[in-house]
Amino acid sequence: MSVFANLVEHLADLLQPLFGASAAAAAIVLFTALVRLLVHPLSRAAARGQKARTALQPKIAELRKKHGKNPEKLQKAVLELHAEEKVSPLAGCLPGLLQVPAFFLLYHLFSSDTIGGRANELLGHELFAAPLGARWTDALGGGGVLSGAGLVYVGLFVIVAGVAAFSYRLSKRMMAANPVVPAGGGGGEQLPGLGAVTKAMPFMSFFTLVTVAVVPLAAALYVVTSTTWSVVERAVLYR
Repeated sequence: MSVFANLVEHLADLLQPLFGASAAAAAIVLFTALVRLLVHPLSRAAARGQKARTALQPKIAELRKKHGKNPEKLQKAVLELHAEEKVSPLAGCLPGLLQVPAFFLLYHLFSSDTIGGRANELLGHELFAAPLGARWTDALGGGGVLSGAGLVYVGLFVIVAGVAAFSYRLSKRMMAANPVVPAGGGGGEQLPGLGAVTKAMPFMSFFTLVTVAVVPLAAALYVVTSTTWSVVERAVLYR
């Protein structure tokens, strides 16, 4: 935690001439971008995997015709096809999972009063009038929606809502262009639970609104920046 706190402080010092009192917030955005750049090769691999899964759809359709009356045999055949082609149906989850540690680091960093036995100086940093260690409820209690801190959150909510709406349309378009062939007749799934995940995916970005409201502002900035990056990345890689 001390090493990570020093990293954020150093980034804030570098950005202070450009961003002034909001330098620490800018440092968090820059840190998020660096994390996403590191994960980007995996995102590209996930995109290639998605395209490979799309290319397998005709073969899966043939297996469905062949084993349509035996769902268990059909599911086994589909799994064997994925293994033979070295395509993982869940490979796209890896980039997101690798970002979880960075999010929790920021969450704990801006939720702790002390770091390494000393007072956490990062809690004194702000984004405009909103402390990076505060939450939306603190902004509401400190002056309401129209206060300086409240307006910061209003801006974040507007950004998240716009990104979520774009992500929803993008996901629906991708699902329409690349429908999943079920492994069993009459509404079967390609893998257990995968159908439910597929249906929920277009709505996932809207859950970011809840996250932004309940975590410290620093962690909220990470979530907003990462979500925006993800949507733009998907639009480019899956075009």
